[in-house]
Amino acid sequence: MAARYRIVGFDREGQDIGFPVHPIDFIADASVALALRTFRDAYGSRIASVVHLAAYFDFTGEDNPLYQSVNIEGTRRLLRALQDFDLEQFLYPSTMLVHAPCRPGEHIDEEQAIDPAWAYPQSKAAAEAVVRGERQRIPSVILRLAGVYDEHSMVPTMAQQMARVYEHDLQSHLYSGNTLVGQSALHRDDMLDALRRTVDRRAVLPHDAEILIGEADAVGYDVLQDSLGRLMHGSEHWLTLQVPKPLAAAGSWLQGKLEPVVPDAIDGGKVPFIRPFMVVMADHHYALDIRRARRLLDWEARHRLADDLPQLVAALKADPAAWYAANGVTAPDWITAADNPDRLRTRHDGQRKAEHAAWRWAHFLNIGLAPGC
Repeated sequence: MAARYRIVGFDREGQDIGFPVHPIDFIADASVALALRTFRDAYGSRIASVVHLAAYFDFTGEDNPLYQSVNIEGTRRLLRALQDFDLEQFLYPSTMLVHAPCRPGEHIDEEQAIDPAWAYPQSKAAAEAVVRGERQRIPSVILRLAGVYDEHSMVPTMAQQMARVYEHDLQSHLYSGNTLVGQSALHRDDMLDALRRTVDRRAVLPHDAEILIGEADAVGYDVLQDSLGRLMHGSEHWLTLQVPKPLAAAGSWLQGKLEPVVPDAIDGGKVPFIRPFMVVMADHHYALDIRRARRLLDWEARHRLADDLPQLVAALKADPAAWYAANGVTAPDWITAADNPDRLRTRHDGQRKAEHAAWRWAHFLNIGLAPGC
């Protein structure tokens, strides 16, 4: 956006990154007030758009005080502090997961019930309510984004699915839901295009717009599995077996309880990713009706996850260690040891096989999850 706008940032770390970035702490009234007073002194009171990206996120599924203090109350503090500015737009990127899911073959639109299934989208839905309640005269736009990815990084569930197939992990052959379900994806370039179009059209958009942003269709879990197996290993069909939800949830719970006592020599220090709350959502399907995005923003996704998969897999295969690090996935020993052949040779083949077999049994009941949940 720098070609058309003067960009000023706010973050916990006030370090310039090609444009000025001022320090702010959204959990403190005084910090928010000081940051905006400093802004007014330096740049004046007229603002084209505030794009409020700051939020807390984790994938435990458990509530965290930061969801309330950052995502919800932080949004409230910011909006109240902005009331004295000549602000043309408050843009809040939310998530499609605030909506109740649909079934394969259906699409959700902006009228779909708000019914988030776990802590993070619940906090975003609550923050959306804050935007509607606190914006007063400020025009607002809520963009409900699909799961964002690019060639090197992606939402955690998709990264985990790719890693499982790449490693030939037993979990990659097990799933606790309908394998036809999938989740709309959103390439980072398409997300940035949607943000830019939203800011550019601020004068003509409704004053309280809510818009879904993502690919219209969702790649089903089974199709995604087969595509990954073919691209990674030349396998035309990646066997995926359905496992009853109670058994999957029990296995996930048990693995989480056992992880602290499982030696790192067996599990590589990897904390189990799948949690019982994810098993419940294994049947959630998110395909999007994007007619409002087309009408209001003249926007639709130019990328398709199905077409981009070869580039995603190529990036993983080109530098597995870097890919695992970039996506926050714990790399198995045979990947990290590839950069240190002496370390790999010091381990006896029989020991490695025994450890691998033990960990496969420990993982047996840990079931996969559709990307994007």
